[in-house]
Amino acid sequence: MGTVKHAGILWAAVMILTSSGTVWGADIAKIGVVDFQKILSISEAGKMAQSEINKQGKQMETDLKKQGDDIEGIRKRLEQEALVMSKEKREEKERDFRIKVGDFKELQKKYASDFKEMERRLITKIQKEVMGLIEDIGKKEGYLLILERREGGLLYFPSTLDMTDRLIQLYNERFSKEAVKGDQKAPAKPKAQ
Repeated sequence: MGTVKHAGILWAAVMILTSSGTVWGADIAKIGVVDFQKILSISEAGKMAQSEINKQGKQMETDLKKQGDDIEGIRKRLEQEALVMSKEKREEKERDFRIKVGDFKELQKKYASDFKEMERRLITKIQKEVMGLIEDIGKKEGYLLILERREGGLLYFPSTLDMTDRLIQLYNERFSKEAVKGDQKAPAKPKAQ
């Protein structure tokens, strides 16, 4: 008779716990994972930033190649004419050549620095915008944690936690709306009468 009584109590406890599943479910931590690299490569803003970075990089590369070709031409002329030049004229040309090479190296350093700064600026802008979206989603949907896949050192996580595609969709919508607002803020051209 005692075991029947214990079984009844156990059954009642199980029923209470299973019937109040919503209360227990509310205590489960909601966690999300985001892949920022994927956002950079797939989102509209990321594609636009990559396009700008590539465009500026190619322009810098073209400028450097042109200046490098000019320096190479000067070097070849100097070698050819060195035998017929006076010592003073040759030394003057060599000094001018060294100055041009120094200017070229300085320009290389400047372009590398400018390129890194532009890349950092564009990526930081996207990061801030995405962080704002992540924060909004986290607060509205009750997430306990939203982790960045690479920065968080995540080795494994179920794909159900990955919210990157959803975040890209929301970010593209917001980016499109801001682009439309930017177009609307442009001053209207007066109509010809």
